[in-house]
Amino acid sequence: MTKRILITGSNGLLGQKLVELIRQQPGVELIASSRGTNKLAALYPDLHFVPLDVTDRAQVQSVLAAERPTHIVHTAAMTNVDECELNQEPCWLQNVTAVEHLVEACEQLSIHLTHVSTDFIFSGEQGPLSEEAVPGPVNFYGESKLAAERAVQASTAQWAIVRTVLVYGIAHDYGRTNIVLWVRDSLRAGKQINVVDDQFRTPTLAEDLAQGCWLVAKNDAAGIYNISSSELLTPYQMALQVAEYFELDKDLIVKADGSTFSQPAKRPLRTGFIITKAQQHLGYHPHTFEQGIALLAQQTDVS
Repeated sequence: MTKRILITGSNGLLGQKLVELIRQQPGVELIASSRGTNKLAALYPDLHFVPLDVTDRAQVQSVLAAERPTHIVHTAAMTNVDECELNQEPCWLQNVTAVEHLVEACEQLSIHLTHVSTDFIFSGEQGPLSEEAVPGPVNFYGESKLAAERAVQASTAQWAIVRTVLVYGIAHDYGRTNIVLWVRDSLRAGKQINVVDDQFRTPTLAEDLAQGCWLVAKNDAAGIYNISSSELLTPYQMALQVAEYFELDKDLIVKADGSTFSQPAKRPLRTGFIITKAQQHLGYHPHTFEQGIALLAQQTDVS
């Protein structure tokens, strides 16, 4: 049977990488969807795009009934951790209520749902973590994503949850920066930067996360999969690698403690993922952080 995959949030970083990847797969029909206009229209004039606000139940029902996807990869979410802490109602609407709408439609239409989640559902007391680790969020973003996971897990539809960590990458017409470009550009400008060295993550290249989501959909996989790199690094260690790659002054990078930053939302100190399951079950193979830096450098025409 031909796979017909609908991506929510196709204007976002992961959404764009999924469009780029899946449109190249033979025998797969792709439906891109997002709130607002299609940012990828100029890049892919033949891309099938439908406007979709996943917080609108009636719209979810009508679009999915009309498009009849066999699979949905749900990437749309409110992901700014501090914004979620300060604006809890819109966070819940986008991260939980929207998922409940999708789950309901997937049950009715027999659609395989891949839901993208986060390491921030965990307390940060230990890591790296397996898929069986017990959640315990320390901020509202994590609470919302855990509630969404539970809605998916309670579903009678076919489902998979892809958990990921500290995603970085470059996308078209995308406003946010990432740790690689922030460090590179700051050091090039001669700016001293304070970078935390007490938070541990397994940073995830956006292309790798897209690959993981595609492998889940391709294989009709079920259950929870950790998709990230396998290198447990602090942001300070990442910053040193960026400086080394671009041959910039490491002395401008100052080691800092997370408690010195005044942020509305608490961050888990130590997460990161064990990715053995995805490697063995799906054939998932991520880039190293150094390879990720090289790819971003290539994408920005900087060597």
